[in-house]
Amino acid sequence: MSLFKPLRRLKGLVFKECLQIVRDPSSILIAFVLPCLLMFLFGYGVSLDTANVRLGVAVERQTPETDQILRAFEGSRYFEVTTAHDRRTLEPALMAGHLRGIVVLPTDFSKISLTGMGRRTPLQTIADGSEPNTASFVQNYVQATWSTWLARRNLTQSTPPQTKQMPGQAQVVPKVWFNQQLISRYTLLPGAIPIIVTLVGTLLTTLVVAREWDRGTMEALISTPVSIGEILLGKFIPYFVLGMGTLYFCTLVSCLWYEVPFRGSLFALTTASALYMLNALGIGLFISSATKNQFAAAQASLFVAFLPAFLLSGYLYEISSMPKWVQHITLIFPVRYFVSSLRTIFLAGDVWGVLLPACAKMLAIAALLYLLIATKTAKRLD
Repeated sequence: MSLFKPLRRLKGLVFKECLQIVRDPSSILIAFVLPCLLMFLFGYGVSLDTANVRLGVAVERQTPETDQILRAFEGSRYFEVTTAHDRRTLEPALMAGHLRGIVVLPTDFSKISLTGMGRRTPLQTIADGSEPNTASFVQNYVQATWSTWLARRNLTQSTPPQTKQMPGQAQVVPKVWFNQQLISRYTLLPGAIPIIVTLVGTLLTTLVVAREWDRGTMEALISTPVSIGEILLGKFIPYFVLGMGTLYFCTLVSCLWYEVPFRGSLFALTTASALYMLNALGIGLFISSATKNQFAAAQASLFVAFLPAFLLSGYLYEISSMPKWVQHITLIFPVRYFVSSLRTIFLAGDVWGVLLPACAKMLAIAALLYLLIATKTAKRLD
């Protein structure tokens, strides 16, 4: 009989916590409304794709060759082209931010392109350096357009086509794995799911436990025969289920609405997500037990959970491009391993050589975290 008493107490605590989730408007807002809003923002508001870049093309002397280059720019889905006959006409628009770059086709463009055989590029590119990524894109695309046009012109010359590749000639055939279309959304949305799960899991757990300290209900629970482990477990189980539901919801939205490919299995997704949920809820429980104040707990959860998830997980910024000491700091945050795991599951599939080490590290961090919670939390009122 004594064996079933803890189970009945735990069942009662879980049922009480579920009722509190249903009755609390803020919990419903964080658990259901916030993920929908964040999926919309991450899906449509965050993009690394460069499209519809406003480009000015100054054609100083119109020739058949300049018309071909101009049509190449106008036919690109990446640019919105504004033409002029003088570069000075376009410079005010570049300085005002209405244009992101200017391409100048000089008066001797046809002469250089026909006689220079590619030894000198007869194009001048002026890019807006206030946005380095866009400026680099403009420069690279202009160079690629020129190289493509030059190669096509050489093929249409009177020289008979070579059926065999000459010795010493190299043929480069680009091939992209996992994200053949190079659509940034396919990479960003799997990385955004851990951020949403972090907010839901950590913030909800942090606020709920801290609220009970503020309202005095935690003291009432402590005065009962339930142990501190049963109290924490009673709060852990409902929010674990809620967090996993949020993750599955975000996965469905990513795949069905945003058409992100999902090449892995549900088992791999559930395993990696459950291990990370242990960490997210553990961080919330630790913060709430340490602060015992809603405002302080909310602030701490943003600094300890959300900011590392956004900045140090590899979601937007490549970890390999960070300073070495920052790269070492990222090793202690489980969200780093969860982001890489989800991207692997979505885009590559069940690559267990990548997933197993990441899951082992998340499990190790969770074990250390709950050991810290056990030493920090005690059944007392001080």
